[in-house]
Amino acid sequence: MPALPGSKTPFWRRAPKLILRPLEYFEDNYRRYGSVFKVGEGPPPSIYVADPAVIQGIFQADSSYFHIPPQGMGSGLTFMLGDNSLLLIDGVRHRRHRKLLMPPFHGDRMRAYGDTICTLSQQVMADWQPGSAFDLRAAMQEITLRVILKAVFGLGEGDRYERLRQLLSTLLEGLGTPLSAFFIFFPGLQKDWGPLSPWGRFVRIKAEIDALIYAEIEERRVPAGALRESQPQAGRTDILSLMMAARDDQGQPLSDGELHDELMTLLIAGHETTASALTWALYWVHWLPEVGNQIRQALDHLGPDPDPLAVASQPYLNALCQETLRIYPVAPTTGIRILSQPLTVAGYEFPAGAALFLNIYLVHHREDLYPDPDRFRPERFLERQYSPYEYFPFGGGHRSCIGSAFALMEMKLVLATVLRQWRLELPASHQKPLRPVRRGLTLAPPGHLRLVPLAQRVPQPEALLLG
Repeated sequence: MPALPGSKTPFWRRAPKLILRPLEYFEDNYRRYGSVFKVGEGPPPSIYVADPAVIQGIFQADSSYFHIPPQGMGSGLTFMLGDNSLLLIDGVRHRRHRKLLMPPFHGDRMRAYGDTICTLSQQVMADWQPGSAFDLRAAMQEITLRVILKAVFGLGEGDRYERLRQLLSTLLEGLGTPLSAFFIFFPGLQKDWGPLSPWGRFVRIKAEIDALIYAEIEERRVPAGALRESQPQAGRTDILSLMMAARDDQGQPLSDGELHDELMTLLIAGHETTASALTWALYWVHWLPEVGNQIRQALDHLGPDPDPLAVASQPYLNALCQETLRIYPVAPTTGIRILSQPLTVAGYEFPAGAALFLNIYLVHHREDLYPDPDRFRPERFLERQYSPYEYFPFGGGHRSCIGSAFALMEMKLVLATVLRQWRLELPASHQKPLRPVRRGLTLAPPGHLRLVPLAQRVPQPEALLLG
């Protein structure tokens, strides 16, 4: 079988472009080498895959074929999330955690979060003033952080809530710069030179967040004399309480350390990524007037006080969110899959030890799947049903994101709440199309993006007559 095409450039030489201009890096290699290519000589060899047939085979392969990277390759994430994070474990532990974490994200449970998402969005929007431009990303981060603290912890007020909100915002803002990506990719840079050094500051903020989370877990336990029971306080429906109540096949709960690490995963992965997606969606709605007119008309047609589930089911709103996640996926690739044994799929033979990166961005920009792929056009998702190997913004296979349904619902309801209540516009200074920038391990809109509130709005009567 012929060797895979690709570049032999060592990692230290290709890393600056991969970190600072990742889309250009992927596009250049795709043009040169095709939809499956190798970069560097390893070890391990790194292989990027943008062929849906190959991705299907990888997603459908038994989980025993893969394992998580060695500790050194994931140390940045380990610092942030912990050793027990669902993103950083595999095998029996991964299956156990995934089973225990699924109940809070069940469809019936999702309905309970709808009103909360809309209410918290309205609270943030209450500070907007007509004619005063606001930082769009900061506003979306504030909404998603409030949602995640309320849904995950059941916290909406109090000293612990305020301190967690402040610390998480500070930590994520610091780790969201291109410079921070070098700390993640190059563990040797993770040096604590004191509280004024970049990494030292991260370490101290993270330690305070950890203490607050463990204190919240401790307080949720039901006291029973001098003993502490593992059951949470009765009557609570937040994700932490449901996680504490979950039991595995042997009747065992998640330990405090496991709870902490999974909470950090939900807080960081769920908050930061959804904020980026919402920022992009609102940018496209106001960059392309035809899209903005279409979505407002669709939302107005729902009436003055629609049920959140009816909003989340609106077809054009769903297509708008899908197209937002297609054109600039927050994560350009799925998580690393290291092969534990050789794998042959769709005519390709991948050796044991190979690091497979399934490239979401490149698949989402294939001309054969998405004609005129650089054009933002939600209608494509109303015209065609894509397979989970052609469209997979939340990954796939046994490592797909368990919070994808929650993230999509949150995205739809925040967008609907904003667009139904306000008329907004891009400032005149935003004349050029935007491209993503590196934000830690993810891609995000540039930080300078702003919107100007013009006036509050009400559904247009003529729109209500359509349909």
